[in-house]
Amino acid sequence: MNQLPIFLNLKDRKILLLGDGEMADAKRRLYERAGAVITDDENASGLTLAVVALEDDEEALAAVARLKSKGLLVNAVDRSALCDYTTPAIIDRDPVLVAIGTGGTSAGLAKALRQRLEQLLPASLGTLADALLTARDRIQQTWPEGAARRKAIDAVLDPNGPLDVMADHVAAEVDDWLAQPHGQAQSQVIDLELTSVDPDDLTLRQARWLGQADQIFASDDVPEQVLVRARADAERFTLSFWDEQPTTGLALRIRMKT
Repeated sequence: MNQLPIFLNLKDRKILLLGDGEMADAKRRLYERAGAVITDDENASGLTLAVVALEDDEEALAAVARLKSKGLLVNAVDRSALCDYTTPAIIDRDPVLVAIGTGGTSAGLAKALRQRLEQLLPASLGTLADALLTARDRIQQTWPEGAARRKAIDAVLDPNGPLDVMADHVAAEVDDWLAQPHGQAQSQVIDLELTSVDPDDLTLRQARWLGQADQIFASDDVPEQVLVRARADAERFTLSFWDEQPTTGLALRIRMKT
């Protein structure tokens, strides 16, 4: 690891941005989303970071050297060798952020990973995070001891737990959990009908189910490239074994659409 991933609070902090055009506009949008104040005045006071998005190589090199001499950390767009820091590909489930970086080696790879992971993470993840924050005092009262509290939180967020992080949730489910904090997750069976043998054609919900399932019962015509999207530790059976196997947790019955 040659970079330390950190999350910066940039709200109302001043960011220097040099450059015009598509590269600069993309950076401006990103930093403004984080609440930063953008300026192009190199002599402005209170600068936190600097971004150089100049097209001309000589201008960019000169600007980077000038700004570093002032003690600023600099991001030089598309010039990773000059960067003091890089900006990752981001999955935003506010307040949850997932950042994917490649140390400046390949923005395309980071983007591809973000797009793949974006399909798996539920849109309600931020809602779950906010609900857990709201319930923090109740959680501490329910489990006063730190070790017991951590164990309870790990269990409820585990795959197929009441608040499985890969499933959709509403805020009230945190209240339901705390009303019966020692209850057990119920078993569930889902029938999944595929319309294509291409795993990229999976819907968002289907991809989540595959990532959550404890047991998978698939017909013989379901291709391996789809099944490998499931959890590595999920038990696998052919559909003909359905009536012979007890199900625990989440079970999927997968067929191809005829």
